[in-house]
Amino acid sequence: MTETTRDSVTRTFGILTAGGDCPGLNAAIRGVCRAAHGRYGMSIVGISDGYRGLIEQNVRVLRPVDFAGILTRGGTILGASREKPFKDSAGRDSEVAEDKVAAIIKNYHALHLDCLVVLGGNGTNTTGYRLACEGLNVLGLPKTIDNDIEGTDRTFGFNSALAIGTEAIDRLHSTAQSHNRVMVIELMGHKAGWLALYAGIAGGGDIILIPEIPYDIKAIGRDLAGRSRAGKTFSIVVVAEGALSIEEAKMDRKDRKKYRADFPTGYRIAKEIERETGMETRATVLGYVQRGGVPSATDRVLATSLGTAAADMLARGEYGKMVALAGNGIGAVDLSLPAGKVKTVPIDHFMLDTAKAVGTCLGV
Repeated sequence: MTETTRDSVTRTFGILTAGGDCPGLNAAIRGVCRAAHGRYGMSIVGISDGYRGLIEQNVRVLRPVDFAGILTRGGTILGASREKPFKDSAGRDSEVAEDKVAAIIKNYHALHLDCLVVLGGNGTNTTGYRLACEGLNVLGLPKTIDNDIEGTDRTFGFNSALAIGTEAIDRLHSTAQSHNRVMVIELMGHKAGWLALYAGIAGGGDIILIPEIPYDIKAIGRDLAGRSRAGKTFSIVVVAEGALSIEEAKMDRKDRKKYRADFPTGYRIAKEIERETGMETRATVLGYVQRGGVPSATDRVLATSLGTAAADMLARGEYGKMVALAGNGIGAVDLSLPAGKVKTVPIDHFMLDTAKAVGTCLGV
């Protein structure tokens, strides 16, 4: 264990995980806590079930035994929830939300916290920023399998989900080939197509559909017909859950939500392909499998590095920031940068050109 130093601005901090679980959360918790406790002698308050735990003061002191042996574990030892304290059940600011925020502020001070460390995605870090605007010291860490947080090159959880998605695509090749079918696989990615794009390329997907590029079913039909004429008896279509057609892109949000309510995206697109081409088409929705299980080695390293960097920032009193990966180094950005934003795939991103260069159809 590193020799403890005592020159830390932060004496006690709270830590929570919010939003959806993902591989690497426990590795990040371990990184923050081991460095904060072992290097700086900080006290740590673990907050259960995300922001809900801070509202209800469902907390416990974390000791070294609590964050030992968790590097390889999936999920989160702290539990998580999708509690959004600034919003009511309809997603609006309200008096109920004001009461929740007031409870968070009250409990933050009652627990004598110098800072609140939040591990989460867009919503979690946005809430963290709003709490910082209320006068609390907050530090964020970016996690999500979608890799869609503004301000960091990559989030932990993405690499693990990418490996799972790629393996699933690999497995579909054999059944697609055996039955001469078009196989559609839906991966997560409601607003951003990073996961579907990377897994699609890694798994040799013939067609990749992402939210950033509305698809034309006739273009997809032409591509599949061309493959058939070339003697290719099966095709793999990789779809982000937020992929949408050109027609859907023209709808307002309410109408589009109603239109998409009956079937998951993958099943809907499979039906569209079958109608357009007459080819036998099947769909697989990978679902929550993508964010379960143990983190990859890459995510363990990234989560640990972000966590230890967060401990150093706590010691220096660098609050109101999100720890971030920038190139090959760990840095930080102001919490206002990721707040309320989604990092989508730029239309000029090199991975889109990579996909086109190897003959992948992007639906247009």
